[in-house]
Amino acid sequence: MSDYYNAFEMSPVPAPGPDAVPPEPFRGIYGMPAFVTIPTSDLAASVDFWVQGLGFFELFSVPGTLVHLRRWAFQDVLLVVAASVPEQPPAMGFSFAGVLSQVESLAETCRALRPDSADGPRDTAWNTRDVEVITPENARVVFTAAKPFDPASREARNLEAMGITPPGDGHADNERHA
Repeated sequence: MSDYYNAFEMSPVPAPGPDAVPPEPFRGIYGMPAFVTIPTSDLAASVDFWVQGLGFFELFSVPGTLVHLRRWAFQDVLLVVAASVPEQPPAMGFSFAGVLSQVESLAETCRALRPDSADGPRDTAWNTRDVEVITPENARVVFTAAKPFDPASREARNLEAMGITPPGDGHADNERHA
């Protein structure tokens, strides 16, 4: 029995598929359950890359100090002014979700803004297609999109080995979680 259960209704990420439509940018104000803070020595250049390349929008700013960027609900980034930024990207990074139809264009747009900024897309063992992006402030960001689920795929077997089974397959006991 698995302790996992289907809770997709609380996520803005649509179900994967060739017709998946990304939600509109979310402009509501809420208590952020998590966010990332990224130091930048050139706030204007950073905002431009995040907005033009990664599809975020400026939710609000404190001029000369910080800009709060957002994409979908729960995809929040604070760019904060710093005297300097690391010369190399860290090993650690963070990921944000999109839909499969956005992967190629995001990679191309980032490369048009900064030629060596995007690596990929590449498919993962956990059934996503990812693009790794190094931003102007040397943050390591992964744009990830779920691929349609194929129960006969290697990825499905990988997920099942981790205890993650698709809804409706008869393996999950979700009644006690509802």
